[in-house]
Amino acid sequence: MNLNYPLILGSKSPRRKEILIKAGFEFSTEAKDTEESYPVDMPHTEVASFLAEKKAKAFAQDEKYTDKIILTADTTVLIDNELLEKPQDEDEAFSMLSKLSGRAHQVVSGFCVLINGKFEKYSDETLVYFNPIEEEVIWDYIRNNKPFDKAGAYGIQEGIGLTHIEKLEGSYFTVMGLPIHKVYQALTAYSKG
Repeated sequence: MNLNYPLILGSKSPRRKEILIKAGFEFSTEAKDTEESYPVDMPHTEVASFLAEKKAKAFAQDEKYTDKIILTADTTVLIDNELLEKPQDEDEAFSMLSKLSGRAHQVVSGFCVLINGKFEKYSDETLVYFNPIEEEVIWDYIRNNKPFDKAGAYGIQEGIGLTHIEKLEGSYFTVMGLPIHKVYQALTAYSKG
């Protein structure tokens, strides 16, 4: 897609970068550290798009991003209306993966498009079904993959994600961190056609 403005992916995530490259976008990558808090009374399904917009706002304060498209994103994992964020240590990762074992959970990926002071936020949801995971397998995964940068303590494209996800209802790429089908639709408004 040929865009009217340069595209910047405002994320350090190698997975989001990979998805955008595979979808044929030309872009540069630039991330700004953003404090990832959200209102305690916010519905959990809205947290991902809220945080994506918060990340975009970090770019909005700098004039050098005028006439550029900024794309930011965030992903959350929900089970029993509990938000599973990035685990702080091995024990927390083990606790999260034990909760997901043999059950279904929601993954919500939100993204925000910022252009010339205008914010548009979107989100997409996928239901993920895990087969039961043995304790030993969970510990092996945590020690080998160190999933501390991933909400819910797993990546769909590696280890437990590859071997224990039975099925998805929704987009694989939403679970990976960027609902590319919705990103594509959102950016069409800024394409040269």
